[in-house]
Amino acid sequence: MSLVLDPAAQDLLFREAHTAQKFSAEPVTEEQLKAVHDLVKFGPTAFNQSPLRVTLVQSPGARTRLVELLMDGNKAKTATAPVVAILSADAEFHEELDTLLPAIPNAKDMFFSERPVRERSALANAQLQAAYFIIGVRAAGLAAGPMTGADMEGIRKEFLGDDHLPLMVVNIGHPTAEEGAHYPRAPRLSYEQVFTTV
Repeated sequence: MSLVLDPAAQDLLFREAHTAQKFSAEPVTEEQLKAVHDLVKFGPTAFNQSPLRVTLVQSPGARTRLVELLMDGNKAKTATAPVVAILSADAEFHEELDTLLPAIPNAKDMFFSERPVRERSALANAQLQAAYFIIGVRAAGLAAGPMTGADMEGIRKEFLGDDHLPLMVVNIGHPTAEEGAHYPRAPRLSYEQVFTTV
């Protein structure tokens, strides 16, 4: 094998993992979510800007408001998921750079003084962090159901405000063997289709 990671971990994180459509009734604890964060916070971002923000939708009223903003095919699974998270990009991430990037004391003003520049960088790097987040959820033995089929502008207005740009909604819970828990594995592109040498 060319990979250092244990084959069982490879299966857990990638080969056997699926986008979850249903979950078991077992609750997800705050300790598990903190453990996910404590792992994935180490994933790299440009300038260590770490723009991902996670909004946990927990109250019944908030859950109902969120469900109404989803595409029809996403409503039932979000209504019943143990945990629902809105992932967004903080366009004001630069306010934390003095702490996050002490090696470049003036990075906030040198590189990110203009809002359009911040938004582009926040979106690119928060999407990268969202991928880390999904892998972290799997590493905790949980299943993730990321979705972009939603009224994102409505989600921004209802839950986030002007400085947070919504990326996706992620349903989180313990995996289940129940029928319909996930779709069959779809095909993937080959190495030759993805890699080019120049």
